[in-house]
This record gives sequence, C-alpha cells and structure tokens, in this order.
Amino acid sequence: MTSTESGYAAGVRVGLGIGVPTFVMGVTFGAMAHSLGWGTLAPVICSLAVFSGSAQFALATSLAGGGSVAVAVGAAAMINARFLPMGVAVASDLKGGRLRRALEGQAIVDASWAAAHKGNGRYDREKMIAATLLQAPAWILGTLLGALTAPSSEIIHRFGLDVVFPAFFLLLLIDELRGSVQARWVAATAAALAAGLSLVVPAGLAIIGSGAAALIGLRTRTAVAAR
Repeated sequence: MTSTESGYAAGVRVGLGIGVPTFVMGVTFGAMAHSLGWGTLAPVICSLAVFSGSAQFALATSLAGGGSVAVAVGAAAMINARFLPMGVAVASDLKGGRLRRALEGQAIVDASWAAAHKGNGRYDREKMIAATLLQAPAWILGTLLGALTAPSSEIIHRFGLDVVFPAFFLLLLIDELRGSVQARWVAATAAALAAGLSLVVPAGLAIIGSGAAALIGLRTRTAVAAR
C-alpha cells in the first residue's frame, strides 16, 4: 500500500484499492448490528458518527455479550484511543489553523494513515485525505447494504466475510514491517506486551497497553532529530 507516489491522485488510487475490503467490512457490520436488533437506521448512523470498524465491532460485540451501554462505549473508546498517537505522528504534516487541522485530522483512519506514511515519521496529508474520502462512502454504503439485506451468519462464514476485518489489519502490518527494521522491533515488542498483559487483564486492555511499544519509535525519531 505504501509507495513513492504522492498527492491526491495517489490517495484516490489507494482509496479505490482499499474501498472493496472496507465495503465488505461495512456489510459485515451492518448485518451483525441488524441481527442484534439495531434495525436499519441505527447501524448507518453509527457508521456515520464513529467511522471506525474496530470500535464499532467492539461496541456491537460488547452489547451482544450482555454488557451495558457504558461498558460497550468504554470498549469502543479504548479501541479508538489508538488515534491519539496516530494523530500526534501526523500533526506536523497537517496545514492551517486549529480548526482546519482538526478537520483534516478526521482523515486519520488506519489504512489511509498507513498508506500515507513516507518514512522517517513523515506523512503525505493529500494522499491520506483522498484515500479516506473514498473509504468513507464505501463503509457507510456497505453498512446500509448489510443492514438492509441482513445476510445470515452461514453466508458470512461461507464467504469469509468474518475474517476480512482481521486480515485487513494484518496486511497493513505486513506492509509496514517490510519497509522498516524499526517497525519490526516495535511490532515484536507490542506482541510481547499484548501476550503478557493478556494474562492479567482483558484482551481489549492488553491490546491498548501494547500500544506503549510505539514509544520505542517515538524515542528513536526524537533521538535522530536531535542529531
């Protein structure tokens, strides 16, 4: 997904490529939400307001497991906490005043953010924005289709729609690992932290805690910049 191409045109090409799995994930979420009694409108509103597959699946899964609304929202918030370090990483490449930078920051979603990485902690804002502008309608329309058609769990399993989501993030990880030794060290540390924390805290908290491995990359970047 990452390449030497830059600018809005490159972002459009990225967005077209990842729009398909984004659409499929949207269908899966819409179908799941409908099966939980959300109806048709609520899943679409959720996708419009949250626009985060991992957080929305965490929200739906928590409610499906009998958790309260507070617990479900808390789980989604913890998952979305990853956007804080992601936002810090890309902040210096955004333009304008606070309001404009805040608006441009809404384009920070996993695939666009990863595709826009140019190396050495720099990001292509135009590429990221364009990629997200194509993903958003794919996610929302996918959610609508899933909520309207409500495909059965048998169909979802048969066509592998339930594994598209984790496979999507695995591809993002592999792409980043191929181009950076530092990224491999960070990923290994994060995996070790997640494995260790999972022995004493719930899986969701273990994943959030493993994000501390990103401090390795931040420290290295700071040290390089200080030279």
